[in-house]
Order: sequence, then structure tokens, then C-alpha cells
Amino acid sequence: MKIVRSKQLTLEPAGHEDPNDPGVVKKVLFHLHDLARGDIQMVNWAVLYPNRSFSAHTHRTMQEVFIIVSGRVIASIDGQDVLLEKGDALVAEPGETHTMKNVTTRTARFIAIGIVS
Repeated sequence: MKIVRSKQLTLEPAGHEDPNDPGVVKKVLFHLHDLARGDIQMVNWAVLYPNRSFSAHTHRTMQEVFIIVSGRVIASIDGQDVLLEKGDALVAEPGETHTMKNVTTRTARFIAIGIVS
């Protein structure tokens, strides 16, 4: 499991921008070495209903990347709970049992990206 806290990252100019006067800045969530080499299996926009969770499951060969777009959730990876908020990201490695619970009364949204190695 790898957790990225957006609040702990700094904004930096995109590589194609003038560093002294950028039109766009970014926070790098993951670098090449953070993600599995493989094929993208899926990119999902997901909605997690208030006070609901998805079923705990594993992927034998797929790394799954979650990027929280809105809301607050508790992700559980192999029994370890972590609170994630807007802008945070998490990687569940192949074989890690994972689930996520929306801990608010509002809909949470996240992007899930599956990488098969």
C-alpha cells in the first residue's frame, strides 16, 4: 500500500511551462517507480453512497490506484484503516484485500485505475 496526501505536496509548474510564469501547476501524485509496469485494465469514475462501502476483495494481478475527488472515506487495506480526503490517493497492490467506506452523509467520488502486470 502507498498513500499520498495531497495537502503535503507542493504545486509546481508543469514541465512544458515557463517556471517563472506558469499557466498551469501540478501536484505529482505518483512517479514511474510508484506504479506497476503493465497495461491499463480500467479507469473508473466511481460514486460511493453515503455511509456505504464496497465489498472487500483482492486482485491477483492488478494494482489498483484510487484518487479521492470528493468526500471522506476510510480505506482498509489488509485490515489497516486509513482516512482519505479530497486530493488523497492510495495504491492497493496485487493480493492486498481492500475496501472503502464513505464515512459521511454526502456522496464520495473517486477515480480508480487498474494496472495489470
